[in-house]
Parts: sequence; structure tokens; C-alpha cells
Amino acid sequence: MSSKFAFHAGERAVQSRAGEAMIADRNFAVMSDTVLPGARTFIEKQSMVAVACVDAAGKSWASLIFGKPGFLSTPNGTSIRIALTSNQREPSDPVWEHLHIDSRLGLLFIELGTRRRYRVNGTVTSIDEAAVEVAIAEAYPNCPKYIQRRHLRSQHELATHPAQKAGQALTASLADVIRQADTLFIASNHVEGHLDASHRGGAPGFIAFINNDTLRIPDYQGNSLFNTLGNLHLNPQCGLVIPDFAGNQLLHLNGRAVLHWDIADEAGLSGGTHRFWDFHIDAWRLRELPLSLEWEYLDASPFNPSVAI
Repeated sequence: MSSKFAFHAGERAVQSRAGEAMIADRNFAVMSDTVLPGARTFIEKQSMVAVACVDAAGKSWASLIFGKPGFLSTPNGTSIRIALTSNQREPSDPVWEHLHIDSRLGLLFIELGTRRRYRVNGTVTSIDEAAVEVAIAEAYPNCPKYIQRRHLRSQHELATHPAQKAGQALTASLADVIRQADTLFIASNHVEGHLDASHRGGAPGFIAFINNDTLRIPDYQGNSLFNTLGNLHLNPQCGLVIPDFAGNQLLHLNGRAVLHWDIADEAGLSGGTHRFWDFHIDAWRLRELPLSLEWEYLDASPFNPSVAI
């Protein structure tokens, strides 16, 4: 592992508990503070980026930001430019609501149609009417597992102002969105490390209901870095965003996570790890997107474990 980068105490604790510290050290060799040349072209092709931010109260929020290909760029590989004008930034999006100079951001560039993804963590250095600049602290590729392939066939701006709702207790319609979901993104952070935007996917139903305000998500086998679980080990506060691809809306959830190890799992819901985390919901926000997005579902990840019937 490069001396320039280091795991924080939470990541190390989880890696050791999982017995994967040596694998983590080996996989950490891909870490850099510069985007690889091949990944620069990949980033510039994207129409979507998952974003993690923190508000003034220290709460993490996850969101998805969309734009025409080219709105994301990294000309020199040391910074990310998000070229959305102030009029294109939806004020109800928690990212735009809480963004300021020196904000820490976690960025996950993910191309659902090819299952490619690339992660960047950094700090906002500039915000103006035309764009946001993010200085890169960490950049590295992620594995393609558990991503359901979708192709974004078209997008165009809506003529009407998008609606939003908010609350604390889940409604029946929100529960339906969660039950049908095969994709979510989680924002987690700790003061010892960088803000992290991470993907979780599985067959519809992989997000289970414990009760009306608690969800249970399996932790499948990944790259052994345990960035997300390491953050949650030290700071359980986190945020989720669940895309409703058919309804053209995003469900933001804010709450606290509790990690569970060595859970009996006869049905194989965790894919053999016996790890789960419960998400206790404190608040939700449902937002219609300011763009009309038409998605074509292609296929599910061949790595998805089974779900409870």
C-alpha cells in the first residue's frame, strides 16, 4: 500500500474482522490522487454521477446528478469539473442544497449499461454560475459486480417544476419503491477518512423490511477495502438514495446504520458473507427529477445472490 494513502481505523477494524486485511492491502495499490488517462474519457462520456455530501449538522446525503455527456470532465486528471449552470441545479437536491467551498464530496461515476464505475473523493475548490470544481484526493476503479445493466435512451428537460415530498414515516407507496428496487447508493463518512459514495445492487427485494422504519441490506463480497462499512463502524449516520427508474424520481433516506456479523443465513441472502447492515430511517425526501429520463432495462448482474420469496 502506498505510503501516501492509508486506511483509517474503521476500515482496518472491519477488514480484520472479515479476515480480508491482506486482500485490502493488495487491492489498495490502485489508489491514486490522479484519474487514470483511460478513465478521463470514461468520465466525460457519463450522463450520471452518484454524489455523497455532508450537511452542516454532519448528516450524510446521497444523490444522483444527471446531465448531457460532457457535463463531467477532468482535463488534467487532478480535478473534476461539474458543468451545470446555477439554473440547472435543482435546489431540492440535498447536494446542491448543502454544497459550499471546502465541502467534501464523494463521487461515483457509474455507467450502468457497461457495469463500469470509477470512484473519486475530493473537496470543492470553486463554485460559480457555470460549474463546480472538485480537487481530487483519491481516485480508483471499482469492480462491476451487482450492477443491473440499463441503457439511458433519452433525456430532456421537463417544462414543469418537479414536485417533492418529505416526511419521517414510510408510506405504502414509498415501501413499494423500496421493494421493487434493484439499485441503491449510500453516502457515508468519518472525520478520519474521505466522504464515500458507493453502489449497492441486487435482485428486486434485496432490500428487506425489518419494520416500518428499518431496512436490512446484505453486504455482498466486494473489493475488501470496506470503505463504506469502515465509515459506518465509526460513524453510523449515513444517507441512501434509491432511484425509481420507471417513475423518474429519487427517494432520499437519511438515518443510521447498524452492522451485523455472522448472521445465520440459510437462504444465502448475503451471498455467503453472513454480513448485513440495518438502516434505521430518520427522514425521507421523494423528488421528481427535473429531467425526463427514459431507461431501457437490459439484464441483471449474474453475481446477484438470491432474495427472500
